[in-house]
This record gives sequence, structure tokens and C-alpha cells, in this order.
Amino acid sequence: MRRSTGGRSGERSIIRKFGTAAVTALLAAAISGLSGGHAVAAPGAGVVESVEPLAAQAVLPGSVDSQRMLYTTTTVGGAPTVASAAVYFPVGAPPAGGWPVIAWAHGTVGLGDSCAYSVAGPGAVERDWAYLGRWLEEGYAIVAADYAGLGTPGEHPYLNGMVEAHNVVDAVRAAAGHYSAVSNKWVVVGQSQGGGAAVTTARYATEFGGPELDYRGAVATGVPAYIENILALMGPGVPPVELGAHTTGYALYLLNGLRTTYPELDIDSFLTDSGRYWLERARTECLSPLGDELVAHGVVIGDLFTRPLADIPDLRGLLTRYLGLPESGYGEPLFLGQGLLDTDVITPETLRFAAVLAANRQPVTLKVYPTDHDGAVNDSLPDSVPFVRGLFA
Repeated sequence: MRRSTGGRSGERSIIRKFGTAAVTALLAAAISGLSGGHAVAAPGAGVVESVEPLAAQAVLPGSVDSQRMLYTTTTVGGAPTVASAAVYFPVGAPPAGGWPVIAWAHGTVGLGDSCAYSVAGPGAVERDWAYLGRWLEEGYAIVAADYAGLGTPGEHPYLNGMVEAHNVVDAVRAAAGHYSAVSNKWVVVGQSQGGGAAVTTARYATEFGGPELDYRGAVATGVPAYIENILALMGPGVPPVELGAHTTGYALYLLNGLRTTYPELDIDSFLTDSGRYWLERARTECLSPLGDELVAHGVVIGDLFTRPLADIPDLRGLLTRYLGLPESGYGEPLFLGQGLLDTDVITPETLRFAAVLAANRQPVTLKVYPTDHDGAVNDSLPDSVPFVRGLFA
């Protein structure tokens, strides 16, 4: 089981790892976060702790010298933690200065440690290997962060964009500092959960990365925009009908993420016995097997609540700080690709998000495709590959 170290022994271990100055900075960041402030890059983050071989199922076909990297980063409240990432290299000698980097932000795989990308490989194997293989062929090293709490100790705050952004940036910093074949020039590319992570990373990449990294831009497909508006409605009888397996799984992952991000809310107290059971199952299950179980038992999200989440004071503000995507402040180009038949995210809301960015004069490019959530990933390559090539030109 995952448990955070408590008491004075836990405090001493944090101080030993990051130093007194770092802990002071982290505490200040956490305090600023209570009022909606954003933590800057944490001292001591982005350092490789160890590397090890990847399991066969996590090795990208066509890559060489692939490894699983454990590195320092942060999680909820700016707390220091260790996360993992898969690192893939193209065949051949790197160019002068090293391989430019694609930071891959993956989609939902689950919350359990066994679901981590660097442990089990992708959930959508054929789709992701084809997609990442194309980037590899283009001559990019790929750094695929697992996100805090996936494959390493601690809870994973699902869809917490600020945590994921720190994890992605710190993975790139760690790889660039550890591997001589890796350049400090990078872009972030993500799908679904990772699409949201890529968008938030795009907003804060320069701030979090500092002068040692050269961030160029982002590609995001299947972006889950304005999810906070849906979560805010949940309660007894809402929604009142059985949803698709993935959608019900996503909802339980979101409740887990809310519980991890704001433990003081006591989310369990809003749930029935059945709700607490399924919330705990979702905490350790990967998406596909969880979805199969939810369908087999006919689970209806609205039946899992005893009272509405709307009872939480400042619920909208809390959810926006947890799930909200930045609507301004982007310094480098951002490419959004969206399938018009996508039902895993709320497509009209994703298109609205793109329109808001455009109205705010952000450097956004939107492309839509006559396909679903999965299809948009590889269908976007004819547009996103030259887009990224131009970022490195």
C-alpha cells in the first residue's frame, strides 16, 4: 500500500533529500497554492536518482538504449517526491548538441502503480507505438513521464495539471542532465489526460524549466477542457444513468484526484458504501479492467453519492485550481488536434477552449479531424509533424 511518511522522521528525510532552503521554498509554494498561487520550479527537482532497464512491454519498437529513469520532482502542494519516466532513443549517432526531445504526456492508463507507462507500456499499444514511432523516426529522443504516484510511492492526483506540468518538465530536465545524447531543446506532446498535461505544461514550461532548458512549443490531442464544470454537478442521481465503461472509470479517477489534491474535503463522506468501495477499487485498477468490472456490475455514478459535491464551499474555485486549463500566458506555439466524433472528452468544450485561446490572442493552431478520441492521435501527424519540425528549425 502507498503511504506517505508522517511525523518528524518524514520531515527529517525530506530535509536530508532537498535541504533546508528547498523545504522552505516548498512550504512557501504550498502556502501560495492555498490562495490559488502557482509554485515555481522546486529546488532539487529534475535530478536522476537511478536508471534501470525497461520491461519488454514498455520498450518502444525501433528505439535503442531504452531505460526507465527515476527522478526527483514534486506533487500536490509542492511536496517533493520521486517519479519515473521511460526514455527512448532513435537509432544512430545523435546530432551536434544531442537529440531534440519530445516529452510524451500519455493518456489515462489508471491510478495503480502497475499501470504506469514505464512499467506496463501504453494502454492503447497499437495506437501509441505507431504514434511515438513516427516521432522517433523524425529524430527525436522521447521522454515519457509517468506522473507523480504512478509506478512510484504516493497517490497520483489524476488530471491535476500543475502537478503533471512539474512532472513533465522535471523529467526533461533530468534526462537532459543525465544523458549526453539528449539536447536541452524540447517540445511537449500529449493525448487525452496527457493532452491536458501538455496544455498546462505549455503554459508553465519556461517558468518551471528555467534557463537550462530550451522549450519550443506543444502538441495536444483529445484535450479534456472544462471538465471542472462536469465534476461540479455530481451528486445523488447525477448522472442518473449508466455511462460508458471509460466514462465511469474517468469519473472515479477524478474523484480520487480530487481526494488526493484536497484531502481535507473528506470526499469519502459524500459517498455511499458502494461509492467508497468503487473509489478504492479505482485507486489501484488500470482503466481497461476497471471499465470491464464497472459494466459487469452496472455501476451508475449518481447512485454512489449521499450528498452533492456542490455542498463543498467554493467548489468551483477548488475545481478550477485542480482541473482548469490556462486560458492565457502561452509564450510558444500550441497545436490542438481534436476528433469531431470524440466522446471520451466533451468535444464542444474542447473547441470552446480553443476559441477562448484564440480570442485571448494566444499562439494556438486548431485542427479538427472526422474521427474519434483514439483516431485523432495518428490522424493529426500530417499536421503536427511539420508543426514541430518548424519549432526546431
